[in-house]
Amino acid sequence: MQLLMKEKCKVPDRETAIAVMKKHLGDDLDFSDDKGNSIIFSVNQYKMTYETGTIAPILMITDCCKTDHEKIDAFIRSQMWACPEHEQILSQCNYQVVAVDMLAGMMDYRDRAEMLMNYMEALVELYPTCEAVYMKNSGKMFAADKIRNHTIPKEDRFVYFAVNVRFFNIQDTDDMIVDTLGMHMLSLPDLQYHFHAVDPNAVVNHAYNVLSYLFANGNPIQENDTIDGMMGEQWHCHYEDALIQPVREVIDIDMNAFASGNRENME
Repeated sequence: MQLLMKEKCKVPDRETAIAVMKKHLGDDLDFSDDKGNSIIFSVNQYKMTYETGTIAPILMITDCCKTDHEKIDAFIRSQMWACPEHEQILSQCNYQVVAVDMLAGMMDYRDRAEMLMNYMEALVELYPTCEAVYMKNSGKMFAADKIRNHTIPKEDRFVYFAVNVRFFNIQDTDDMIVDTLGMHMLSLPDLQYHFHAVDPNAVVNHAYNVLSYLFANGNPIQENDTIDGMMGEQWHCHYEDALIQPVREVIDIDMNAFASGNRENME
């Protein structure tokens, strides 16, 4: 996560950082004694046990530094639907604080999602001058005040804040693609729809419903399973490489008569 600021901010004092992080992430935190400009701590309630012992995920917050907005190119910006004011934010915010998690890849996906969303909410409280939060792994951005004041149910936060549902028109055709980006952070599949002659807003809504189902159930979808589509149809699901970058495996949802592309090899 990148916290975007108009002005350079100081590293929060240790007592304030500990109080805010414990408020959102629980009391069982171990903070590093590092005297540098980063804040580093482990979240012990999410400890994982292995044959060689136990390990807790580590969260790190960097010092405030100049932004690297040149890496947020036109392609990424074109999909920032959740933040219509993103161009204004990017033009005005010349500083950033970067927040990451480490040693978290093997966590239960629900635990990691919960931890990351609690972390995000702690960060926008700890940094009151934060204007927006940019999720680098999904290209999604939200104004910080929307995060501070949200009423999204706990179980829906990750899909809402961290997963981007993107829309593309295919040049010189009537074809469209709706795909998702962000579920891969939890080792769950993203989705892909390649279609024509359907309102893309309806497809976006369908994608959010399927994402919520995957998150709630840990992805029970197998190759060639069917799911409820629209207009009473059943749509088949196939695991494929994504048509749109970045490279990743997605569940491609075949919309029957509304599907586009070569699907002759799909039974």
